[in-house]
Amino acid sequence: MTKQPLGKIPREAILQLSIPRYDREIIDGFHELEDLTGTVSDALDEMGIDTVVPGCNLPSNFSSARIVGPALTLRNVEQRDNSYRGAKERVSKMAEIEAHNLAEPGDVLVIEGVVGISNMGGLSVTIAQRQGEVGAIIDGGIRDVQHAREHQFPIWSRGPSSITGKWRLETVAVNGTVTILGVQVRPGDLVVADEGAVCFVPRDAVQAVLKRAHEIAAGEAKRYADIRAGVPVPELAQRTNVYKFNPQQ
Repeated sequence: MTKQPLGKIPREAILQLSIPRYDREIIDGFHELEDLTGTVSDALDEMGIDTVVPGCNLPSNFSSARIVGPALTLRNVEQRDNSYRGAKERVSKMAEIEAHNLAEPGDVLVIEGVVGISNMGGLSVTIAQRQGEVGAIIDGGIRDVQHAREHQFPIWSRGPSSITGKWRLETVAVNGTVTILGVQVRPGDLVVADEGAVCFVPRDAVQAVLKRAHEIAAGEAKRYADIRAGVPVPELAQRTNVYKFNPQQ
């Protein structure tokens, strides 16, 4: 049954009620990669797809965080109304709950937000986790960081800020194209993230990227095996093409 909007924002601001999602085999296939974002980033490079945000620019809230899932997108902007009047009158224009309402287990909430202001806090994390979301990517600030850590809910963000967005931000779109540190992300693009980076794999490239990433991983595994086996450095240098791993050979 198709989910219905909650009425927190105009209906036209919700561009899609559902997003493309992936078979379990594809999600598991990415999780099988030992060097998750390193290998995916290499595959994207080879395909000329520039959709990787380095971990130093968008760090995760704990180092072991590692997720793969389709992007459920949302865009926040700074609202023009006076924030203190909004606080006094208890009028909030944030509506990430509209995205949570549409979420399915395995989704990743991707927010184009505002730096220095919280775009997600503890209550939102609790709802997201109950809905089965596996993490969030936020181009902006977050609060209640310890709460998210304690509940093992991974978030990649610009950093913590206790300044609430409730009276300062306005949600203007759900499931439209968003921009995360210069990278355009469409709803349903595959999010692959760990401590090293956040990779946004375009929907139409997911199968090809997964295939190439596993080929790269096989080549890397052979190189590691040769190093451990004591192959001399000059010979390792000469084997460069071998490590590229061509399954046709």
